[in-house]
Amino acid sequence: MKKYFQFEELGTNYRREFMGGLTTFLAMAYILIVNPITLTLANIKDLPDALRMDYGAVFVATALAAAIGSIIMGLLGKYPLALAPGMGLNAFFAYTVVLGSGIPWQHALGAVLISGVFFLLLTLSGLREKIINAIPIDLKHAVGAGIGLFITFIGFQNAGIIVNNDATLVGLGDLSNPNTLLAIFGILVSVILMTRGIKGGVFYGMVITVIVGMIFGLIDTPHKVVDAVPSLKPTFGAVFSSFGDSSFYTSTMLGIILTFLFVDFFDNAGTLVAVANQAGLMKDNKLPRAGKALFADSIASICGSILGTSTTTSYIESSAGVAAGAKTGFASLVTAGLFILSLFFFPLLEVVTAPVTAPALIIVGVLMVSSLGKIDWSRFEIAVPAFLTMIAMPLSYSIATGIAVGFIFYPVTMIVKGKVKEVHPIMYFLFAIFVCYFIFLI
Repeated sequence: MKKYFQFEELGTNYRREFMGGLTTFLAMAYILIVNPITLTLANIKDLPDALRMDYGAVFVATALAAAIGSIIMGLLGKYPLALAPGMGLNAFFAYTVVLGSGIPWQHALGAVLISGVFFLLLTLSGLREKIINAIPIDLKHAVGAGIGLFITFIGFQNAGIIVNNDATLVGLGDLSNPNTLLAIFGILVSVILMTRGIKGGVFYGMVITVIVGMIFGLIDTPHKVVDAVPSLKPTFGAVFSSFGDSSFYTSTMLGIILTFLFVDFFDNAGTLVAVANQAGLMKDNKLPRAGKALFADSIASICGSILGTSTTTSYIESSAGVAAGAKTGFASLVTAGLFILSLFFFPLLEVVTAPVTAPALIIVGVLMVSSLGKIDWSRFEIAVPAFLTMIAMPLSYSIATGIAVGFIFYPVTMIVKGKVKEVHPIMYFLFAIFVCYFIFLI
């Protein structure tokens, strides 16, 4: 096992990989609760039964899709990168496709399956890997920094430190709120542990925050440790019923499929580049085994749609595991195993609340923006697209949108500078794709 994952070459060991996998799981365990709530539209009253998915089945589908994707990523890609149904994509699935357009959830799963098949074909052809490797190193660093700012912004929101403000869009939250104070405590503890150079400081900070939260009654102590696994029958294989319905074959569904395709492609690419960069796995501006890593994402989306959940993609929370010491795919196997165990220990997941995960996201954001120092800011033609890539992610609340904005400006500034031949042909192709995306799909 050590030889397969190259422990000695990468300077890691079983303890670091286990702690990294565990930290990643804890940082993204919220998806096991949030995804079922989102896809079942649990907060919407008087919803027709035809539009509402089964909560228990979606929970099981979420855990299994995450486990399958993470196992394939760990064994083939060998990256410390875990997968699960993506946030944002699940909201698009539920609120835009199902609730907004009144499209049956079976049809929405059909769109996810078709986009997954397209991903698989693009991966097997090698096109996805070529696109990622064609991205200039400065823009790759900008993507990593942008994602760092983005997840830090999410962390501040989850902590209640940053809230909505009708006058200025965002503003300072109520710092006297007990849950916000708990998150601030978690940030301080994590910062102290990380400053002292303690390996796994992010994970230990989460554990300490949970304990303090329980002591002060801010986190409920679980009443059960083990519970029965819900049935998967209500959603398993339901996707195939959509292909026999003529109403599935419409221009509306085509737009939905393309949206799933676009957002997942560049969200996943950005996450893969950022996490690999943080773990020091990039070589000569290229990702080793990128094709195998992208293969894992494709298969996970296909399997997830069959099981009964929205698009499965790489999780930026994996960077929390990297911060805890993970460098290999063994960490992903650990995360996958914990997702499988979570099927039986669901009551324990109730302690992983937003104030607990928020400090991890903020600390990881600090680590990821360090890539800003690797960008050549002295070249204005590079600085503009790099900056726009970085800043557009948190401001638009979308990794894919940030990539699109920066990648549109990159060919423009390079052409004006007279460096047409320095731009890879694929970047011109992406320029056209992103322009069409903003014109026709947004």
